[in-house]
Amino acid sequence: MNGTLFVNGFQAAGVAAGLKKNGKKDLGLIFSTVPAAAAGVFTRNRIQAAPVVLDRKRIETGAGRAIVINSGNANCCTGEQGMQNALAMAKAVADGLDLAVEQVLVASTGVIGEQLPIQKIQTAVPALLGALKPEGLSDLAEAIMTTDTVPKVVAGKSQLDGKGFHLAAVAKGAGMIRPDMATMLCFVISDIELPAMVMQTMLKAAVDRSFNRITVDGDMSTNDTVIFMANGASGVAAETREARQVVQSMLDDALLQLARLCVKDGEGATKLVEVRVNGAASDPYARSVADTVANSSLVKTALFGQDANWGRILAAAGRAGVPIDPARVDIYFDKVMMVKDGLGRGKPVEAQATAVLKKPEFVITIDLKMASGSASVLTCDFSIDYVKINADYRS
Repeated sequence: MNGTLFVNGFQAAGVAAGLKKNGKKDLGLIFSTVPAAAAGVFTRNRIQAAPVVLDRKRIETGAGRAIVINSGNANCCTGEQGMQNALAMAKAVADGLDLAVEQVLVASTGVIGEQLPIQKIQTAVPALLGALKPEGLSDLAEAIMTTDTVPKVVAGKSQLDGKGFHLAAVAKGAGMIRPDMATMLCFVISDIELPAMVMQTMLKAAVDRSFNRITVDGDMSTNDTVIFMANGASGVAAETREARQVVQSMLDDALLQLARLCVKDGEGATKLVEVRVNGAASDPYARSVADTVANSSLVKTALFGQDANWGRILAAAGRAGVPIDPARVDIYFDKVMMVKDGLGRGKPVEAQATAVLKKPEFVITIDLKMASGSASVLTCDFSIDYVKINADYRS
């Protein structure tokens, strides 16, 4: 997924509305100049921000023309006023674009529990509309950042029956990241033609393979939103099973790339680590072990300290609540076998494992040697900077 950010019939923008104290871009917009189908996947947290509640209802129509996004304020735990502000945010954009208000979706990210300064957003909407351009996804990516250190955008082009179509996606996420459904915002646009119901199925599958398999700190957000819009402006329709598999592959690739970028950019993170579990009694059991190890604070601090403390990994695996025979477990750091049949292999091997831990990216493999179940989860280390970032997040 490396290509131009241009997608037929779509425009995007990002401007500063004064929501962030640092004066950086904090208001973004995606707009389809022609009617588009829409699908969405949202947080499973029972505490949900006003934009999530609003979008869940509007996405049921299977249609959407615009998404307006702000950073700097989550508009969550804000009561009826918060919902009125989300509606006003959508209306300001709908009026400016001459759209039915139901065609505008809303997303927010930032501090929880503070009322959205809606007047600042309404004042900035004319400038936001004026900044719309076909190559505007880069500006949008900047506008939706919170503690992210880099904007996250991917794009690609493919063909069906010799005709080209595009798909691009943008995301934000660096902290409060865990499965169900990570903690991030992600927006996908394509000029392929697809029915909304098919898009919904495809999006859920892609999210399960990507954003539902990452963790930074084990905290689930109140604002998680992934929206997929497709407008058919390329003149290419994915009507057959084979054609839809091509689109699914593109979508999977885009979201997996963005998921990796979110973990790599985890707050204070210095390492991107894949926790891979093989040989479990079932795939769900393997996933439980991978999740428990990937979310273990003791494992993650050891990763930061470049300490090949395999005992923490084995202990985390043992509390995952699934069948494990400790006398069978092997643990690898990349290709270095640190543990065989539940026992460490000594200081010389530990030195080799420590060398792996110094790398910015590596794989921890846990082989339970019980059956054929397997799963993997992307995680990162816990650093001193993570604590600093989150200790004074609001100030």
